[in-house]
Amino acid sequence: MMFRRTLLGVQFLSLILAMGASGAQPLPEMETQAMANDSIPPIRRVVTGHRTNNTAVVLTDGPATNRRARNTGSVSTLIWSTDRTPADIRVGENIEDMGARMLGTPPPPNGSRFTVNDIPPGRTGPMHRTETIDYVIVLTGELEMRMDDSTIKLKAGDVLVQRGTNHAWINRGTEPARVAFILIDAKPLGIGHPVTGGATVR
Repeated sequence: MMFRRTLLGVQFLSLILAMGASGAQPLPEMETQAMANDSIPPIRRVVTGHRTNNTAVVLTDGPATNRRARNTGSVSTLIWSTDRTPADIRVGENIEDMGARMLGTPPPPNGSRFTVNDIPPGRTGPMHRTETIDYVIVLTGELEMRMDDSTIKLKAGDVLVQRGTNHAWINRGTEPARVAFILIDAKPLGIGHPVTGGATVR
């Protein structure tokens, strides 16, 4: 299937670019799908679409492989993204795998970014904000979200709507936390120093 061949090609090219022409090893940040932490449970990703005769079908069904692993133990897996509003949901099986793109923390302009993040015990992330509205779903484990002058605890099954606010994620528990993040591009607030473009929260 053309969809699968395109995904494999993008993954191979990303690995080559990360290693460099000289064959050097990737940087310690390990920002490549191929260097994901093997101890993190896989995420089954199902993507649907339409054949040219308008019949609804599953285009791909398998592990999500676009993982960005860090030396802190955190892993972010890109599931899908969009780069326009309204989103492109054209008919046909020969479509771009929008989960194979290499993105920073914010979504593309006028688009969205859907990731599943695995945050290990003891991890304290940096304070940051993006010019986005974020839909956050805690799937497993527990997390604290620190803001400018307050902290809130979230557990599995809790959901959060974040409206461009400054925050940091902290896992004070003994188990990894798995969290789904859907970031949608928003009108800039013009305050603070938001993460923009291809920049990544570290």
